[in-house]
Amino acid sequence: MAQSLFEKLWSHHAIADLGDGAALVLIDRIFLHERTGGIALTSLEEAARTPFAPRQAFCTMDHVVDTLPGRSDRTLMPTGTQFIQTTREAARKAGITVFDLGDERQGIVHVISPEQGIVLPGLTLVCPDSHTCTQGAFGALAWGIGSSEAEHGLATSTLRVVKPKAMRVNISGVLAPGVTAKDLALHILAKHSSMGARGHAVEYAGGAVRALDIEARMTLCNMATEFSAFTAMIAPDDAVFEYIKGRPFSPKGAAWDDAVTHWRTLRSDDDAIFDAEIGVDASEVSPMVTWGTNPQQAMPIDGRVPAFEAVSGQGQRASHDRALGYMDLAPGTALEGLKIDAAFIGSCTNSRIADLRRAARLLAGRKVAPGIKAICVPGSTAVKRQAEAEGLADIFRSAGFEWRESGCSMCFFAGGESFGYRERVVTSTNRNFESRQGPETRSHLASPETVAASAIAGCLADPRKLVRS
Repeated sequence: MAQSLFEKLWSHHAIADLGDGAALVLIDRIFLHERTGGIALTSLEEAARTPFAPRQAFCTMDHVVDTLPGRSDRTLMPTGTQFIQTTREAARKAGITVFDLGDERQGIVHVISPEQGIVLPGLTLVCPDSHTCTQGAFGALAWGIGSSEAEHGLATSTLRVVKPKAMRVNISGVLAPGVTAKDLALHILAKHSSMGARGHAVEYAGGAVRALDIEARMTLCNMATEFSAFTAMIAPDDAVFEYIKGRPFSPKGAAWDDAVTHWRTLRSDDDAIFDAEIGVDASEVSPMVTWGTNPQQAMPIDGRVPAFEAVSGQGQRASHDRALGYMDLAPGTALEGLKIDAAFIGSCTNSRIADLRRAARLLAGRKVAPGIKAICVPGSTAVKRQAEAEGLADIFRSAGFEWRESGCSMCFFAGGESFGYRERVVTSTNRNFESRQGPETRSHLASPETVAASAIAGCLADPRKLVRS
């Protein structure tokens, strides 16, 4: 019987049918971070249990750590130090690999897992973080869980999971120069709404997806969370195999050859049937920026804030009007030229070396506009070191960006640092919810290129114009 990629991954890991659509699923990898990992680990210890497979569990410090140079366990978050130290102690007691502060391997979980070869095609991977679906870019079945599920997963290497439906998003055509995977993700949300994939495991497919580099595929899968998907994935190909070959935790020698032979089978059969399918033409995508407080509230940079009637399929008028009021915008307002107070490049969505290279190309020889607070936070210590070796850090600093240590930083201000009251920020992160980046801060989601161009202009700006100039 023909199967989709999701069906293959599910059938390889479903141990028992629990009824009512649920199954007991084998978990191959568990990744923790200090914001929620300590809770799972201490609960496990208090129950006098130990991890079933400690060598398959990993932990990093990324969420509440500050990213200022010279950082330590002390954080801007009042209870942050306790989170860090509790998680560190519990993880070491449990025999789990810890990517701690000061470790060259430290960084945002969804950045360092691929860097280290922890996520691999065909594996199941869970983490108490909603953007774990990022790692589906490698042909893995990866999804976010809660702390109690993390405790159960640690103790048994299994979880009870209600099987989602399968959706394929087929993306044809070619992205135009200056248009990125981030723009593609926002385009899909604007066209199909933030609830468009609810209850589904999404497979991104088509020529435009194959043309994306691996880091761009991670960005696309990352924002499946904002699409309300259970997870997202892309069938692995030679580009994936090349990316993970030789990584510290990837197979070696004969085991590598055997793995690749299996990984080549991890694709949807030609006649596989999906519960839902969506078609997207990549050539229709422009640089995108959000205007509201939901990632689906996005428009091309050269567009205008829409009236409710133009986007009535996205929700109720009350939420539309609330978003406009919060963002201090009115229908018909041009997005391009809207003055900003700050610019942020970072997060698990857009903080990898390819993201920083593209932004640096626009920043080279240019300066951030006066009065703009601009910050760049690499996604991992390895990315930071590579960017410094390539001279990218010098470009960011010369342009007027702060250059930070790796971490989640101001994707949200759980680390205690934030942008100011009602400041308008253009940001490469994945969520623009109310007060996500500070007290009533007004966040506009965009690609790293759009963030860089806007920082230079002092207002929301089209990065394509800088490339042409």
